[in-house]
Amino acid sequence: MRAQSILMLVLITLGCHREAPPASSSKPPDNEVWVTPKQISEAGIMTVVVERRPIGSVLIATGRIAFSDSRVSHVFSPITGRVRQVLIGIGRPVARGEPLAIIQSPDLASAVADLQKAEADLAAAQRDYDRQKELYEGHAASQRDFEAAESNFHKAKAERDRAAQKCRLFQAGSANGDYVLSAPIAGEIVSRAITPGMEVQGQYSGSNAQELFTIGNFDPVWVIADVFEIDLPRLRIGASATVSVLAYPDHTFTGTVDWISSALDPVTRSAKVRCIIRNPQHLLRPEMYATAAIQTDRQPKLSAPRSAIIRVGDQMVAYVDRGAAPNGSERFERRTVSIDDTQSGQFVPVIAGLNPGDRVVSSGALILSGESS
Repeated sequence: MRAQSILMLVLITLGCHREAPPASSSKPPDNEVWVTPKQISEAGIMTVVVERRPIGSVLIATGRIAFSDSRVSHVFSPITGRVRQVLIGIGRPVARGEPLAIIQSPDLASAVADLQKAEADLAAAQRDYDRQKELYEGHAASQRDFEAAESNFHKAKAERDRAAQKCRLFQAGSANGDYVLSAPIAGEIVSRAITPGMEVQGQYSGSNAQELFTIGNFDPVWVIADVFEIDLPRLRIGASATVSVLAYPDHTFTGTVDWISSALDPVTRSAKVRCIIRNPQHLLRPEMYATAAIQTDRQPKLSAPRSAIIRVGDQMVAYVDRGAAPNGSERFERRTVSIDDTQSGQFVPVIAGLNPGDRVVSSGALILSGESS
């Protein structure tokens, strides 16, 4: 009986000194949050894999609308004269080669007369040369006479070529001095500075010629934008651009970057960037102020959803799914991360704190932050 009492006392003592189960089996570490499957479903917690993705941002630049230089023409008169008739008004569409005005010019009449005289002199010199050549070969004329006829023939030919070139330069019309000024390109008459009866100076007269017409084609147009030096490495030829103007706040225009200046403005420290913009409705007009949103270079970078990165105090943190906990819950580890916050978009580049293949909480990270605080 006494032996049984001693055995019971030993068992009770051993029971009192039995070690408690490890805390880790029932309580998460300080940098983790354990959440049951039911809580995950109710909170709408979702995860996304951290991986390399094409990341780019939008660069905003201001500029102005301009004509494409291959689609605008400043029309001058090549000859001096008086405007006899204006054939087309401002705002009218024109086809290439369509007559714009008729200018009566004594220079043109003189050029046509010079050509006619040169052709007659050349014909006479040609006949004399042929005759002297025949006589010289038959020993009936002297070499001096033959060489003189040959020289006169070449001089007459040169004079005829000069007169013909001058007429071609003037695009000569008729002998009465009427010169037809025609459109060099197809487009719309943007401006007109010519009226019947006015005197115009020719481009080849040696004086300052006045621009008579401006013809422009409005589709496509250019946007010439200014981009600061620090942003130039982010741009590339062919990048897409979206343009907006004050006149049409609810309308955007799309295009691409086709030129980046190789020199900077020494005052503003910016470079000119040119975007080609489609303008089928002719809503964009030259000299309009414009804002261009240019897509920067999209390089693959290790990235995470922007919604997965939250600020806790002075730190940026993300929650990484670490699998099942000992008690059957899901483990979410809190990590301090560093990101490139200069990029815009749904995903942000990760500099440190996350690894490829990590599953980060993209929805519900704030809820987990409240559970761990």
